[in-house]
Amino acid sequence: MKVVIAPDSFKGSLPAHEVADALAAGVRMAHPTTEIDLVPIADGGEGTVDCLVTAVGGEKISVQVHDPIGRPINAHYGILQNGTVVVEVAAAAGLGLLKEEERDVLQANTIGVGEVIANALDSGATSILVGLGGSATNDAGMGMLHALGVRFYDAAGHELPPTPESGLRLAHVDVRGIHPKLKEARIRVACDVTNPLCGPFGATAVYGPQKGVTEELIPVLDSALEQFASVVEKDLQISIATIPGAGAAGGLGAALVGLLDAELVQGIDLILNECSFDAVLANADFVLTGEGKTDGQTVQGKAVQGVAMRANQRNVPVFCVSGAISADASQLYQYGVSALFSITHGPVSLEESMSSAREYLVDTAANITRVYLAGQQGCL
Repeated sequence: MKVVIAPDSFKGSLPAHEVADALAAGVRMAHPTTEIDLVPIADGGEGTVDCLVTAVGGEKISVQVHDPIGRPINAHYGILQNGTVVVEVAAAAGLGLLKEEERDVLQANTIGVGEVIANALDSGATSILVGLGGSATNDAGMGMLHALGVRFYDAAGHELPPTPESGLRLAHVDVRGIHPKLKEARIRVACDVTNPLCGPFGATAVYGPQKGVTEELIPVLDSALEQFASVVEKDLQISIATIPGAGAAGGLGAALVGLLDAELVQGIDLILNECSFDAVLANADFVLTGEGKTDGQTVQGKAVQGVAMRANQRNVPVFCVSGAISADASQLYQYGVSALFSITHGPVSLEESMSSAREYLVDTAANITRVYLAGQQGCL
């Protein structure tokens, strides 16, 4: 029997490779001779660098940058064997870098992301892939652009700091000092959302609350993004407000696509292609995938959906194993998921579920394997 194990991370609990290892242990517990292919994955968010460096070969580079609230930190990016640089927004501007009481979306920015890109450009990179997931920011990429040489001014000609709050007073964008090597670089953006920059489906309204944006601040921050888009269109004749994916990572998608001429690509498709996932699926009996929480957002281009669609094309059953499953996760059945499994055995606290995730994953994978084998033997 052959099983392909391709989970995303269980955010806040286990990285993707540890989830994969736990699921493999469970399969072997039930059927020790199973051939197992481990393909820990990401969809452009946290873990993208590790996933691609492992799948393609390469190395991780550490560089000192500034976190979303201006503190010096060591971030990393990957250099793949083919020379492509992989930048993970979460490593320099991620929500996980801040304690809950440190979240200040009016001031948080993406300067660190720009510093990582600048370091890669200065090192000779001409192919850059940016994974957008997990940001703590809502600055439309002003911080990133500032680190790459762009400057922002108010109506009186005073330079503004690159923060969301400054967006409300923004009157002019100056790109004359932008990093010269950007002209030679091809930038791709791994993105799993299609939200526009502003409005009820934009960056602030949809993703702001998880970053600490209160109900009262949503219209304020949305107005700042609108002003940024308006000034960019006036000064640079570039329309960014309605670009699909512009609202990703607090509007970072708008800056990358609109001002840096980046190409948006579906994150999970890119990852699966780089991992040669279609070839791995050959002769597989079933696939185990999963994530921390499976809900309606999973069908919007997340890793589990991408895995299921690839496997479904080859008539390979897919079992999704998650820390929590909401009612709207049933939409995944139409994309090729055969069954959904929660790893918890009963009512438990979130803390217990996360701390015992490995044990629960092993048990769940073992039970799935036993049920599959029973079905193959005609015992069901």
